[in-house]
Amino acid sequence: MAQIVVRNLPYEVMDGLRRRAVQHDRSLEAEVRAILSDAVTSVDPVVSWLDDSAALGEAVGGVDLPEAARSAGSVHPDGWTDP
Repeated sequence: MAQIVVRNLPYEVMDGLRRRAVQHDRSLEAEVRAILSDAVTSVDPVVSWLDDSAALGEAVGGVDLPEAARSAGSVHPDGWTDP
C-alpha cells in the first residue's frame, strides 16, 4: 500500500479529524483513509441522474420536443428582445 505525509496541517483540522474518528469508532488513520477513499470513489448524484436519464432516452429512441413558441417583443432574462 502507498503512504502519504501531510505537512502543515492546521491544528483545527487535526482536532476535527480526531473528533470524526471518535464518532465513527475508528482510529485517526482509518478515518483519514475513509475520507480520502470516499472523496475519490463517490459518485455525484446529479451526474448519476443525468447519465441514467441519457441512457433511458437512448433506450426508448430519444424524445422529440416541440419548439417553444415565443411572442413578438418578449424580453429574455439577459435583456434582449425578440423582433
